[in-house]
Amino acid sequence: MGKSDFLSPKAIANRIKSKGLQKLRWYCQMCQKQCRDENGFKCHCMSESHQRQLLLASENPQQFMDYFSEEFRNDFLELLRRRFGTKRVHNNIVYNEYISHREHIHMNATQWETLTDFTKWLGREGLCKVDETPKGWYIQYIDRDPETIRRQQEQERKKKQDLDDEEKTAKFIEQQVRRGLEGKELEMPVYTELNRENEEEKVTFNLNKGPSTSVAASSKTSSVLGQNALKMVEGAVKRKEAAHSSGQSKEKKKKSALDEIMELEEEKKRTSRRDYWLQPEIIVKIITKKLGEKYHKKKAVVKEVIDKYTAVVKVIDSGDKLKLDQTHLETVIPAPGKKVMVLNGGYRGNEGILESINEKRFSVTITIDSGPLKGRRVEDILYEDVSKLA
Repeated sequence: MGKSDFLSPKAIANRIKSKGLQKLRWYCQMCQKQCRDENGFKCHCMSESHQRQLLLASENPQQFMDYFSEEFRNDFLELLRRRFGTKRVHNNIVYNEYISHREHIHMNATQWETLTDFTKWLGREGLCKVDETPKGWYIQYIDRDPETIRRQQEQERKKKQDLDDEEKTAKFIEQQVRRGLEGKELEMPVYTELNRENEEEKVTFNLNKGPSTSVAASSKTSSVLGQNALKMVEGAVKRKEAAHSSGQSKEKKKKSALDEIMELEEEKKRTSRRDYWLQPEIIVKIITKKLGEKYHKKKAVVKEVIDKYTAVVKVIDSGDKLKLDQTHLETVIPAPGKKVMVLNGGYRGNEGILESINEKRFSVTITIDSGPLKGRRVEDILYEDVSKLA
């Protein structure tokens, strides 16, 4: 008797019965076939196709076990990375979610006998952080993706740069306080008791402030404020001390406090950076290999920027349009004399002409030709902060 038709009631009933997970003891890993009962599994073991698979496995059993072990490890780690990331989670929770997939590789076909052995193996190989608790084994995925490591390094560098700005501000405040206290002696206030020498004399209070009193009070107030300010910035200055030349302050003319504040703000603005750099109408290079050799190392034009970190690019050679993250792209440095755009730093968004390239310092020199800063020459701009204009 032939098989039932695909749309017959019996065929539909069979598919409903086989849907979902079945008992592991009636599953054949070599044939990847799940049987519903003991009789079906017995019939499958007597079939010709199963016997052929057993003959193939008997020739090189270690090869098949290594293949199943590698597939199980890759699928398990991929689920752990995508579902839980670098969070600490119980190994049984991950395993139950893994085996919920009907076509998964069963553990009894791998080199590990139990889930505990597999968890210990992950810890020995350095793929996960494992620890044993009274509730069982917990695992934590270790992300060694180069893009993730580079992003973490960028965040640490940005944090260090912010700390440097705070130290510069604290040092500037300290210099201003010391400059205001030069040539003045700190006078501490003297407190006396209020005594009346004559019992018949009336006590009077003079609330009018004379010129000499105001000068003395202001000098005392400034001295006290100077002491407090020095104590406040002392902790910040101790973190990073720079060598000061003693003769330069006498030879050069002293700048006013307003000029130094303006210079400090301009320097802070010029050195400020962001973690996104994409701009429309710039030429970039595709560096990811996930799209194949067809697009690897190809140049493209950014047509649209989505959510600051994603760009729609058009490949110059083929004209194909792709949607890529900024981590899969890098900037393009043209020949001197070509137009470029500044993508990061205080001059972000300005167009300019490339003047020269410093290969030793991985930087370029440009002349801005747009906006209020037109004609300004800017040196030591990093390669990743500029790119060629389309």
